Amino acid sequence: MNRLLISMVLATLSTNAFCQSSRQWTLQECIDYAIANNISLKKKSLTMQSATEDVKQAKAELLPSLNASTTQTLGFRPWPNETTSMVSNGTVQRSVDKWSYNGTYGINANWTVWNGNKNHNTLKLNKLTAEQAVSDSAITAKSIEEQITQLYVQILYTAEAIKVNKYSYETSLANEKRGEEMVKVGKMSKADLAQLSAQTATDKYGIVETESDLAKYKSQLKQLLEITGETPFNVAVPASSDSEATASIPGLTAVYDNAITNRPEIVYSQLGIKQSNLNIAIAKAGWMPTVSLTGSAMTSSSSMNDNSWGNQIKTNFDMGIGATISMPIYDQRQTKTAVNKARIQREDAILDLEEKKKQIWNTVESYWIDANNNQQKFIAAKASVESAEASYTLMSEQFKMGLKNIVELMTSKSNLLKAQQDMLQSKYMTILSKEMLNLYNK
Repeated sequence: MNRLLISMVLATLSTNAFCQSSRQWTLQECIDYAIANNISLKKKSLTMQSATEDVKQAKAELLPSLNASTTQTLGFRPWPNETTSMVSNGTVQRSVDKWSYNGTYGINANWTVWNGNKNHNTLKLNKLTAEQAVSDSAITAKSIEEQITQLYVQILYTAEAIKVNKYSYETSLANEKRGEEMVKVGKMSKADLAQLSAQTATDKYGIVETESDLAKYKSQLKQLLEITGETPFNVAVPASSDSEATASIPGLTAVYDNAITNRPEIVYSQLGIKQSNLNIAIAKAGWMPTVSLTGSAMTSSSSMNDNSWGNQIKTNFDMGIGATISMPIYDQRQTKTAVNKARIQREDAILDLEEKKKQIWNTVESYWIDANNNQQKFIAAKASVESAEASYTLMSEQFKMGLKNIVELMTSKSNLLKAQQDMLQSKYMTILSKEMLNLYNK
């Protein structure tokens, strides 16, 4: 039974490990996983919770405050005068005890009825701060989404670049073997063969270097996703990346209009302007009178009193209610300074919004220009690759027949490799720019 249980556990662990290692992450899966697990976003969530608590506190401060208090005092009079009488709360106390015990009990209430609407505006300000915390979290989420998109496309590009480098290495290796045969029959010098061997080594180095870059980009993406350890990580390669690169590009104006309507950076700045308006109103409240109501209920007892504790509590009970009006006359310019600084803050918030709009326009325009330019480059590069492949195939056949020399062969191969690299670069630069435009277009 134990062996069966152990076998089942090991089989389950092996299945889980296989599923994890064979998983192919899509771009959307990476984004969703990061949004749920990224530590920076979790910290932003805590900030949002803190802002919500400030809103609740501001609401509570609109209500009266109420507190209860009691004081218990133990007194000692070592040489009492027996002929001395004490009057406490209208009661003559004639006790001559050296020790005495006194207690007071009270309930106090205070309510700010009017303070120039400062308390209500503070509540509105805290609500805006809570909304800003949500926008700030959304800004971080967008930034992470953009970083993931850039790394994801970079991984796709690098993975395909490895295939190109491997193909180049295989052709160089085939040329080197052909060169060895030609050296044996005296149709090629050893110097020319050395050039072919050097090209093979260069291509092999290119594979190692590109694979190293791929591992680095995967590691950076795993860090954004908060995936630690040596867990295997692979991305899903879209089947139609060529068609994605040649698909239509969204209009510049449409993307910009959607961006300035929905981007969290814009919402954050707009909330900042609303906050500055409330700060002006709060500062102006310093010129307004403050009206508050107070109420209290007090009683006391003493061991020096011959009455019982209950009778003393009843006899000494006292209640009171009052109103206070405070009118500012001269506050050493503090209110005026606060109002002026709040107005300056509003101007700064307005400029910040304009700056954000300008930054978004520049960013969107840059991606749009890159998408269009690289799309045209990709279309031209595809034709160039086809031409270079045909030329290299013909050159290889002529080289094998001894009709072309090694310089012509290597030049043709270099042209082919450059054309392939240009095509890959333009294709994935187009895809990246389009993906970024889509993020701004949401």
